[in-house]
Amino acid sequence: MSAQRPLALLGGTFDPIHLGHLRVAWEAAEALDADVHLLLAHEPPHRPAPVASVEQRVAILRAALAGQQRLHIDLRELRRTGPSYSIDTLIEVRAEIGPQRSLILLLGADAFAGLPGWHRWQELFDLAHIVVLTRPGVAAALGAELQTQVLAHEVDTAQILATRTAGAIFHLPVTPLDISATQIRQLLRDGHEPRYLLPDVLLADPSLLDAYRLGAGN
Repeated sequence: MSAQRPLALLGGTFDPIHLGHLRVAWEAAEALDADVHLLLAHEPPHRPAPVASVEQRVAILRAALAGQQRLHIDLRELRRTGPSYSIDTLIEVRAEIGPQRSLILLLGADAFAGLPGWHRWQELFDLAHIVVLTRPGVAAALGAELQTQVLAHEVDTAQILATRTAGAIFHLPVTPLDISATQIRQLLRDGHEPRYLLPDVLLADPSLLDAYRLGAGN
């Protein structure tokens, strides 16, 4: 294994990014001793198109991540046309970092439960570990196929992830901040200020959130 930290990927539309996203990303960075890349999705295959444009979401994310060194913006999925499939992203990242560095895909519990519906989902384990971000008292039902994968790949300590390059499943408890981008968009659309739900830097520059205040039909 390389002495490099594991590289962890957290994907999303981040429409807009909020403190719930940032807190779980930070907790994962610390608990896994990993560098975390926030992957901005272009055309997510499992959800509606974002309200804000790509350019607006990039500007929001850059502002939110300023001033720290563990969380990084990753725009690779914006360079591809069509749906943002995780398998394509992992293949690309693995080719860049080589075979020796630990690679981690971070997923919420609901996203993990839906994994069998993803494109070429069983190949994900050949390329990366999967860390499931869990919240106390919240558990999603797993289908038989996924349960089989959990039994075959689950590990009970985060340290194991740094000693292997791929193939493990680890459940990481995170702080349950009940914040949603949908809620924030509604507040902005209704003329309210979502203070303490977003990083203060996003409220300091009102233009960053104009897409949600002014977008017709948002």
